[in-house]
Amino acid sequence: QVQLVESGGGSAQAGGSLSVSCAASGRTFSSYYVGWFRQAPGKEREFVAGIRWSGGSPYYADAVKGRFTLSRDNAKNTVYLQMNSLKPEDTAVYYCAARLSSVLVYNYWGQGTQVTVSS
Repeated sequence: QVQLVESGGGSAQAGGSLSVSCAASGRTFSSYYVGWFRQAPGKEREFVAGIRWSGGSPYYADAVKGRFTLSRDNAKNTVYLQMNSLKPEDTAVYYCAARLSSVLVYNYWGQGTQVTVSS
């Protein structure tokens, strides 16, 4: 069973930075994609960034491109999302998710971590 545990997040002012991390366990993740999603109050969950665990470049939603950076540490089975130039509209619960590369739907989810950006 895949387990994903997020940490980090918190509060920042607009223009500031925060980071969140996701520790994965329970599988060999070389055949997985790992992604970050977020859900703001009253809004649907949306994709933020993703990466294939075995390699390749991360990809981002237009709303965060140029501000957020996704990276991974294979030795620690951990992915990181560095969030810079934060905006109030980045306020959301951020979720880590995983899926097999052969599956289109992310079916493993972490518990989420809150990110709050004040203006």
